[in-house]
Amino acid sequence: MTAFDVLAALVHAGSGLVLGSDKLYLLEARLAPLLKREKLAGLDALAIRLAGCGPDHELARDVMEAMTTNESLFFRDTKPFAHVRNVALPRLCSAGRPLRLWSAAAASGQEAYSLAMIVEAAAPPQRVDIVGTDLSRDQVTRARAGLFTQFEVQRGLPVRLLLQHFMQEPTGWRISVSLRAMCSFRRENLLGDLSALGTFDLVFLRNVLIYFDIVDKTRVLSAVAARMAPNGLLYLGTADSILGLDVPFTPLAGERGVYIRTGLPSGPSTHAASRRNWPQALDPATAHADVPVVSIDRRVAVARH
Repeated sequence: MTAFDVLAALVHAGSGLVLGSDKLYLLEARLAPLLKREKLAGLDALAIRLAGCGPDHELARDVMEAMTTNESLFFRDTKPFAHVRNVALPRLCSAGRPLRLWSAAAASGQEAYSLAMIVEAAAPPQRVDIVGTDLSRDQVTRARAGLFTQFEVQRGLPVRLLLQHFMQEPTGWRISVSLRAMCSFRRENLLGDLSALGTFDLVFLRNVLIYFDIVDKTRVLSAVAARMAPNGLLYLGTADSILGLDVPFTPLAGERGVYIRTGLPSGPSTHAASRRNWPQALDPATAHADVPVVSIDRRVAVARH
């Protein structure tokens, strides 16, 4: 068994990330700082050091975190955020109870803070909490700080929102206190026990499943479903799919990448009832608008019918 095989198996066992043999260069590049820190000559020495260690070992966790992809930007792909603004948030707010949103694999927090900007602009009457989780401790620390570089705020964030929600500091742009108060971040492994997270009305699990094999995709989606309220909404990335997986979700008609949490066991009648509970876009003319600018009160009356 080569060093690559040992490390790839460790990463897969602990995070679900599948590394094919063509990813040796990626392993070498991302683990180079760790090898330098540990004063190890190469991957062979690292594999020997990790022999017999499980994924919960401190060094093993460092290896897994180094291999995760932390690509994130504000309002990525635009359309799912427009759907939250135009459809999901008004409908959820019409119930009148506190809401909980989850940004899974949140990286440094841009997705969670994008949702927070939508919520703040909508000004719903009830409390809305947003939870961001990520495997990487460094990314969670960054997300909690809410400090972003000039490059990061130029990726997907309109200038007017930058000026409205951020304060410039010597080292970057700090997001507002009100948005940081709406969001909390914690380290969680999607393959671990997620029961402590509670229940969510809406979940963003975007551009994550593409890194898992079929077994782990099913495992993650089932775990996420267990943390969702009935008829809650799941948003996946453009390259993600649940096709062929036995999971309690059904696609929302007319909305690519949006799924409804159905009951267990699921069946045609359950799926039909779920679809009736979720209308298509309330305002097609603004389906691709970047950010909400309208108070939720103007939409709740529509969402109740």
